[in-house]
This record gives sequence, C-alpha cells and structure tokens, in this order.
Amino acid sequence: MPEENTPEEMEVTVESNEAPGATQAPKAPPTKVNARDVNVYYADNHALKDITIEIPENRVTSFIGPSGCGKSSFLRCINRMNDTIDICRVEGKIEIDSADIYDRSIDVVQLRAKVGMVFQKPNPFPKSIYDNIAYGPRIHGMVAGKTDTDELVEASLKRAGLWEEVKDRLAQPGTSLSGGQQQRLCIARAIAVSPQVILMDEPCSALDPIATARIEELIDELRQNFTIVIVTHSMQQAARVSQKTAFFHLGELVEQGNTELIFTNPVDKRTQDYITGRFG
Repeated sequence: MPEENTPEEMEVTVESNEAPGATQAPKAPPTKVNARDVNVYYADNHALKDITIEIPENRVTSFIGPSGCGKSSFLRCINRMNDTIDICRVEGKIEIDSADIYDRSIDVVQLRAKVGMVFQKPNPFPKSIYDNIAYGPRIHGMVAGKTDTDELVEASLKRAGLWEEVKDRLAQPGTSLSGGQQQRLCIARAIAVSPQVILMDEPCSALDPIATARIEELIDELRQNFTIVIVTHSMQQAARVSQKTAFFHLGELVEQGNTELIFTNPVDKRTQDYITGRFG
C-alpha cells in the first residue's frame, strides 16, 4: 500500500506545477486610440509614413524624436487638427474606442471635445479666468445655469491644481496669470468638457523648471481619469511621466514600447543613437 504524502510533500507537489519565481503578469490596459497605416502629406511632402500604434487607456504615452520628425503632425491627426491645413491629406485609419474618427459621419466639433488639446505656448482666451473654463461647457450645453457652471469651474480648476491660487480672482483675465498658471488654466479648460483623451504638444517647453515640475505632477494625477499623449523634446520628461514611449524619426515610427525598456534596452540602433545623444 503506497504511503500517503505528508502536508509538506503535498505543498511541494503543488508548487512544482509552476515555474520557480513565476508571477502573474499585470493585465495590459485596453487600447484607447488605435492607428493603422497612417500617412500624412503636406502637398507633395510625405511627412508621415505608415504609422501604426496602439495608445493605451489611462496611461501617458510620450512621442519623442528630433525636430521635424512628425511627432506633432501625428498628434494633430488624433483630433483632426490637420483638417484646418488646406494642403494636408491624411490616409489610413485612426480609431478611438473602435470608432473611425475620419468617418464622414463624425462630428469634428464633438470629436475635439472628446479629444482635448494643450499647446506648446499657454493660450488662455482673452476672457476672465472663470470664462476660460466656462466657455466650452456652455457651448456644448453641459451646464444648465450659474450654479452648475460655478461647480464645474471650481471642479476643473481643482483637478488642474489651480483653484487655491485663483479662487479669489476668478474675474481677472486669464492672461494675468504666470506662465505656469496659464498652462494649468489651459489644462483646466481642456478637462472642463470631460474629454477622454488629452493631447499635449510640448506643454512645458515655455516654462521654468518649477512650473514644469508642477505640470508633470499634474499629468501623473490626470492619467487616472484620462488617456494622455504628450509630445516632448525632453527625454528626461518622457522617462518621468510616461508609461509608453514612441520614437519618431524622419516621418517613421521607429520603435514603441514600455518607456523603461525604450530608454534602457532599445531594439533599433536609431533609437539608441538618439537616446545617447549621437543625433537629435
């Protein structure tokens, strides 16, 4: 009659079914923006060539690369800002939540409410701080009256980390704020219309180091609720704020992946050369 296993032997038997040190891989976030074979032309200039990328939900994705490589051109494809350039032609497919944003049935105004944009240089409206935030929700019919508007303005400024600094001067012009405060005002203005994606085109390039650090902290906080795509010339910034990085060069998407891996173990020599400062 065979001997029964002791509890210790039974535990060893169970553990032996898994590889030593095996851990369950974290679940990948769902894809928010899915681009396939995107080509961009400015008249006869083929600016972007066959760009294919998946941008994960509630993560920060950084676009890096030298000037003129196509980072901002691709960013503007995601909310169809390139539509405003007469000589620009976009081919391929870009989907947000599986809906083709270049489909003829898409309302571009609604798309740009869904996909907010923060530009390189702070550009508050020539209005009060209050009206900078209230303007978008009003034109989109998101607020029913003054109480609703007041609450939304306060909530948006709080999410942008600006409320305590401006709550006693909401009637003053947005342009009266410092550069860093103006950029946070622009971020508050973008999130006031409840977008799902926020595009940031070098949002810190005009700011001092202290203001830059505050914006970076804000980006990290906002990714809990928004999908963020940031174009940056600063590789240090990309490493600090993003979970995924895509490297563009001469209109091509050379490499993309986990930010840490891109910076520590790039696959393509062009990526390595850029990161190590051999060109850029």
